[in-house]
Amino acid sequence: MQTTNNIPKLTVVGAGPGDPDLISIKAVKAIESADVILYDALVNVDLLKYASTTKEVIFVGKRKGCYAYQQEQINELIVQRAKSFGHVVRLKGGDPFVFGRGAEEIEYAKLNHLEVDVVPGMSSALAVPTNQGIPLTKRGISESFWVITGTTKNHEISGDIALAAKSSATVVILMGMSKLTEIVQVFKSENKHELPIAIIQNGTYANEKTGIGTINSIQEIVTQQKLSSPAIIVIGEVVNERTSLNRIKTELRELSPAL
Repeated sequence: MQTTNNIPKLTVVGAGPGDPDLISIKAVKAIESADVILYDALVNVDLLKYASTTKEVIFVGKRKGCYAYQQEQINELIVQRAKSFGHVVRLKGGDPFVFGRGAEEIEYAKLNHLEVDVVPGMSSALAVPTNQGIPLTKRGISESFWVITGTTKNHEISGDIALAAKSSATVVILMGMSKLTEIVQVFKSENKHELPIAIIQNGTYANEKTGIGTINSIQEIVTQQKLSSPAIIVIGEVVNERTSLNRIKTELRELSPAL
């Protein structure tokens, strides 16, 4: 066994929502110290510039349902590379504990006697709406928010969406574009046809696209603007705050063009 520090180690790192400037300093330090990096599809590859001394960089992500590696294979890669080289960084989009399967990989690493660490990341569920000027909570409008996966491991719509639709909370749905028709029907069944909804594709990237509408109109907007995955769905009255904030920004620019 050849290792850097004689202790095989896994560090699961959250890469943030997409914009490479939205990664933590601690995460950058972990990437810089990695002997091997295994990275996902939603990770901005610009972050790999910090891996100047890394021996091996492996793409293990999923694109449009096609897996580079199955999860069991990724688990084995982590253990094998850690025992062969030393420090493995598992680089995951957003936060590794928000629908990222980071906990599963840590459990497997521990079972195989690896030292483990985790670096939190900025979840896209929080960062992407904020970047668009949509507050997930606001006094008098929304007292809480749900973060839900749109598609379960059985490729079905999450039952939690029906529960969330009954509340007045903001609802943030990840991995939900393939279930948009079903999601819309759930909210219509609660007589929330005019509830505001935003769909944000490629959030925080330079090619970010946004569609704003209501439960009634959003599917037509998606078709018109050709919105697709990866995207985040935000449902709730707080979506209207984006329009208010944008209007304020426009007024400020008109008063002071330098802003």
